Amino acid sequence: MHAVLAALLLSLATLVGAALYSDPRQLPQKEYDFVIVGGGTAGNALASRLSEVSKFSILVIEAGSSNTDYPEIAVPFLELSEVIYNSNISWNYDTTPQIGLNNRAINYPRGKVLGGSSSINVMIWTRASVDDWDRYAAVTGDPEWSWDAMFPYMLKSESLVPPASGPTAVNPGPGEFDYATDYGTLNPAVHNTRGPVDVSFAGYLGDIASRVFQTSFELPETFSFVPDMNAGYPLGFAQLSITSSGRRSSSATAYLEPAINRPNLDVLINTQVTRLIAAAESVNTSLPTFTTVEMAQSADGTRYTISASKEVILSAGSINTPQLLLLSGIGAPSALAAHNIIPLVNSSGVGADLQDHPLLESHWYVNSTGTFDTILRNATLQAEDLSLWEQEGRGPYVGPGVVQIAWTKLENENVVFGPGGYPDPSAGPSSPNIEILPTDGFVSFIEGLPATGNFLTMLTSVVSPVSRGSVTLASADPFDAPLIDPGLLSNPYDVLAAVQAVNQSRQFLSAPTWDDYILREAPDLAAAQSEAELEAYVRKGTTTIWHPVGTARMGAPDDELAVLTSDLRVKGAQGLRVVDASIFPYIPAGHPQACVYAVAERAADLIKEAWGVL
Repeated sequence: MHAVLAALLLSLATLVGAALYSDPRQLPQKEYDFVIVGGGTAGNALASRLSEVSKFSILVIEAGSSNTDYPEIAVPFLELSEVIYNSNISWNYDTTPQIGLNNRAINYPRGKVLGGSSSINVMIWTRASVDDWDRYAAVTGDPEWSWDAMFPYMLKSESLVPPASGPTAVNPGPGEFDYATDYGTLNPAVHNTRGPVDVSFAGYLGDIASRVFQTSFELPETFSFVPDMNAGYPLGFAQLSITSSGRRSSSATAYLEPAINRPNLDVLINTQVTRLIAAAESVNTSLPTFTTVEMAQSADGTRYTISASKEVILSAGSINTPQLLLLSGIGAPSALAAHNIIPLVNSSGVGADLQDHPLLESHWYVNSTGTFDTILRNATLQAEDLSLWEQEGRGPYVGPGVVQIAWTKLENENVVFGPGGYPDPSAGPSSPNIEILPTDGFVSFIEGLPATGNFLTMLTSVVSPVSRGSVTLASADPFDAPLIDPGLLSNPYDVLAAVQAVNQSRQFLSAPTWDDYILREAPDLAAAQSEAELEAYVRKGTTTIWHPVGTARMGAPDDELAVLTSDLRVKGAQGLRVVDASIFPYIPAGHPQACVYAVAERAADLIKEAWGVL
């Protein structure tokens, strides 16, 4: 461990109070009003809001350890190098072989630590579009899921703060910081400065930020500048919002730590929930009531139980939530019978509608030594920059390495939507098909950093995909990883869209501002010129951006694949809700973190209202 990180560990160790337990036998009571399974993005937010009601008692059960045990989590720049693949804080799953990716299995990390994936993600903060949320309202038949109705919850979770350090792209001079003046961007009316989650712009702009902005002026018809991508109309190029003001802001730091000393909130870590148990008298009824949570600290360890007098709430995420539902007898009867699990609730949609964003990385050699590649090859520079981050809160380590983002449509791409093509799968005209992330250096989830050269990486993603996958049980053992099949590029539309994203990247870098910067395409990209070559390139290089949703989705009462009602209750059961990314009927056309926080905020009000305190 870096010496600076070791020192940081000592400084963080006192942040969590006495209500944090590491053994089920330490819990002070056998029953709580609410038991929340999963101390991740949604679970911690929900626990914080429910514990505002002093007469409620809440227990959060987290399979992983405390975020304070791993100081590298706090350092934004270390996200890809030391955090997301760290098996101590990630489930580190692998997918099944993906037919659309030439039968490659890909790594599938999910947060296994307080904060969940908000403790290991790239920290990008996007609310998706007006059309995304209005589609949720339409498919559930519940107008309270519309953009207008959800907007107060989006605001409630956010605290807009200044960037950590460094000049801005628009105004590089010194002086008091102001978003509108310094960035020429952000609409104050759509932001909050008093919520729990710190949201800011990247505090270190790096080598390419000014050129990216210049491109939006040189190619305005395709890559126009959008002042605020979180106002519901994200199309265009924008400054990227992240959950960091120099240090990661996760659900653990933003929601849980300020609430941890409340006498009505307990948190149990290093303990995996193994199944939910229905009350015996309800098992043979039409509505089994789930009142008991079973848990263990190892596969062969003692099984403990805890009861919920009001509700059990699954916030285990889009992989573990459907796994737990199936292990508890909630799912398609045939899927349960295959593992000798007694079916209690017939719900064929459990795990059946997995959606994710396919991600492709394309590389260019550049005429510069100022990219992050130089830092990543030099241990001395890394130590200096880490010390600068810790001592002064500035330098490249204050950000995750991405500064700007683009959201584009394919509406003019006749090859996709023209005669004989495909209908637009996005939620509507304000919702993008493609995401583009220009990145200052060599970024790859497939191969390591080359020994020489400096690079620009264009990360592209199909953010309104058609492909669907599934999460199923590998066995009835809760400590066996489930079978994760995101079905990446299994639909031909997604392949065509991914190819067009590469074409858009090439078009973007054709702007005059890049003439003295770009040297050449990396060999594999340079060889991809024809449609067939581009398709082969896409299938060979695509992985995922790790945004799984939809595996316990909400829907209208007559939707047979809907696992949940629009108030997030499990259909066919009592006493059980789901509050996490698995609830979305369609994947948000953006990074889902901000959307999940908004869901948790609304869920807290739904639960308070149900129990007469709102």
